[in-house]
Amino acid sequence: MSVTAGTVFQGTRTPLTVWFEAGWLMTVPKNGVSALTLSQTLPVGSYQTAWTMLAKYRAAMSSADKEKLSGVVEVDEWVHGGVAKGGTSLTGKNLVMAAVERRPGGFGRARLGVVANRAAWELRKFVRAKVEPGSLVVTDGLSAYRGALAGYSHEALNESAPGAAEPHVLLPGVHRVFSLCERWLLGTHQGGVKRGHLAEYLDEFGFRWNRRNSRHRGIVFYRLLQHAVGGRPVTYKDLVRVGAPKPVAPAPPGSRVLPGTLEAAGGGRPWRRDGWGQPAAWPAAENM
Repeated sequence: MSVTAGTVFQGTRTPLTVWFEAGWLMTVPKNGVSALTLSQTLPVGSYQTAWTMLAKYRAAMSSADKEKLSGVVEVDEWVHGGVAKGGTSLTGKNLVMAAVERRPGGFGRARLGVVANRAAWELRKFVRAKVEPGSLVVTDGLSAYRGALAGYSHEALNESAPGAAEPHVLLPGVHRVFSLCERWLLGTHQGGVKRGHLAEYLDEFGFRWNRRNSRHRGIVFYRLLQHAVGGRPVTYKDLVRVGAPKPVAPAPPGSRVLPGTLEAAGGGRPWRRDGWGQPAAWPAAENM
């Protein structure tokens, strides 16, 4: 049995050295890495392989943060997507909700997710999945929250009241998360994230946000590997949910080759003995 069986690495033909470098680039930089950049940086063979590797890591991240938030929690919504002609304000866009803990001197953990609309039952479904009952939930003045937050203490801040502060002042935690997440989606991923996969990208952002105060950035990479080894195997078919027929049938692949490895080649070590038990010869002067 392979040592990668039962992990997200199961069945891969890509060397683990490449997997580990991809995980490092995904977690250590605060802006992560896109599949296009990864395919141009590492010896993975194709964009599809790079995207699949990152998507499997996102599947591991999605299973990481399951504990509900508690204490004082800010909750708000944010519209992500480009400008669409006609329809409603949400036509062609995605409604994202976020919950962020308030902590003395700053903010704690965050949870993000995609919701269908601002109906009370949609808001209630998100809050109950992300926030511990009995917590104090701070929201804006949206009337749907009154019916959505039964079982929670609720503080509504009316952003439209005369003399009210700006929204980012009333709810600083969620607005900071929204601003950084939008910048990441538009910067690193050039706004190319599809609705069907947006939830996994939000989980990736939340994974890094919730570990932003780690003493060393390498700990975030270590936590990712822990969840990747402990997570269930996922296949390419499991990951691809947004598909469309290609306008032109792709040409059949040529000869298949294994992806390259990042394993360092052995350098000259003259202090080691050769296979015959004799000391290895020092390199010639002209080769040094």
